[in-house]
Amino acid sequence: MLTARNIAAQTQVADQKPAEGYATLYLANLTDVREANDAVTDLRNMLPKAKIYRVDSANAISIYATPEDIERAQKILADIDRPRKTYRLTYTISDGTTQGVPQRFVMIVGSGNKITLKQGARVPIVTGTYGTGSDQNTQVQYMDVGINLDATLEGHGDEMRLRTKIEQTSVAEEKSNVGIQDPVIHQSVMEGESAIALGKPVLLGSVDIPGSGKRVEVSVVAEAVK
Repeated sequence: MLTARNIAAQTQVADQKPAEGYATLYLANLTDVREANDAVTDLRNMLPKAKIYRVDSANAISIYATPEDIERAQKILADIDRPRKTYRLTYTISDGTTQGVPQRFVMIVGSGNKITLKQGARVPIVTGTYGTGSDQNTQVQYMDVGINLDATLEGHGDEMRLRTKIEQTSVAEEKSNVGIQDPVIHQSVMEGESAIALGKPVLLGSVDIPGSGKRVEVSVVAEAVK
């Protein structure tokens, strides 16, 4: 049974309850969808009473909560939505002797990002002919040959890990037995993950180049850009 005292107490509690409101929190550095979703999950776990939604088109987060929870959300995002550190990766591909001229590839990558470098040429490959007599036409496709280099750097300071995939292809001098015009493509692939420290070269491994009798070594060094 409600009494005047109970009603007064409930009214006082209701009056003391903070009013909920709406706010839009924009992300400045977490532009990746996965990272933004992780931020939303973090806010939902830390602020279970708040209503939090991701706005993909605006790279923003909508929140409906008490002023205190909105302030907490702003502080959380200030800690996790920070400018991404950038590093310079210098890959060196050499024959392991002092005679050959090493190849160097320099890439700038942010922590947590992936970068791809391609260098080479496009080789025409005859795939067939059609028509008869003087009206014959040749079908040609093009294949990329050279070096493909993928690098993903995660972490910071002394806890960085680098994932690398290097694929090197070249056209062999010998011809294919399938078609007299078809080239033979040599391919070497190196893929792996390594711990890396700033300013210290890391030997990733060595690769035998098919058909050449050569073995090349691949090393990398990371330097902070900003």
